[in-house]
Amino acid sequence: MARQSIVAGAVVIGLALGVAPWLPSYPLTLLTQAVIVAILAMSLDVLLGYTGLASLGHAAYFGIAAYAVGILSTQYQRGFLTCLLVGVVLATLAAAVFGLLAIRAVGTYFLMITLALGMVVWGLAFRWVSMTKGDNGIAGVPRPEVGLPWSLWNPLPFFYFSLAALVLASALLALVVRSPFGLTLKGISESETRMRALGYNVWLHKYLAFVLSGIFAGFAGVFWAYYNGFVSPVDVQLVTSVETLLMVALGGPGTLAGPVLGAGVIVFLKNFVSVYTKRWLLILGAVYIGVILFAPRGILGAFRSQQR
Repeated sequence: MARQSIVAGAVVIGLALGVAPWLPSYPLTLLTQAVIVAILAMSLDVLLGYTGLASLGHAAYFGIAAYAVGILSTQYQRGFLTCLLVGVVLATLAAAVFGLLAIRAVGTYFLMITLALGMVVWGLAFRWVSMTKGDNGIAGVPRPEVGLPWSLWNPLPFFYFSLAALVLASALLALVVRSPFGLTLKGISESETRMRALGYNVWLHKYLAFVLSGIFAGFAGVFWAYYNGFVSPVDVQLVTSVETLLMVALGGPGTLAGPVLGAGVIVFLKNFVSVYTKRWLLILGAVYIGVILFAPRGILGAFRSQQR
């Protein structure tokens, strides 16, 4: 774990100082996108990698926070701190309510409930036209003003701004997963029956993990709205949740570095493959099948196995 942290820190420093300033605007924009969705992937990893719960509705919290930013910043001209607070709080409340319904289910039933809850949020985003603008989405979300001497409308300062958010989220999640609470989640993932026999409240730990993942998904959604400048039902649709699930599975569940790696691979693969074919979802599906068959613990898991 310590070695992974050192390597991840070195990669972040390399991106910030050695690579990003020299990149053209388009690759830098993709790198910024990867940084933001990496936060979303890490938030799902709290459920999938550490607690053993696969969710197909994780984009709901991401989209709720993004819509909060879109509405507050365009219709009410609210600043960054207000949008950040409201977006994260709404995502947290949604996760808290959904968790009460989902955590009581197990296995495939949990997967189906999270799918249904995610579709409910997508339906609201699509049909609540007076609030969300429906399929047209909310356009014109301005970049935040945070008192920096550099304008965040420029790609490089906004990349650093997003990278700082990734570092903050990584540090906070690292504290969680290395704490006794995080170790308990790993124990639950391996054997719920054993943890119950040891006297742990398994339902409460799973519920808290569910809410925690919603908090960080909402945090990612806030930055996504500012990055994209546009919020639409696409942000809460099933494909977004599936892509996030693939990022975690590809990079390596149960590691914070794995989802970051998976996010980078998927973002760049999706954008480059979609240039040549409209059926890039089939390509992503083939990648997912390949990962499950040949590297079920992801890229980092395969790398660890080779080192042993």
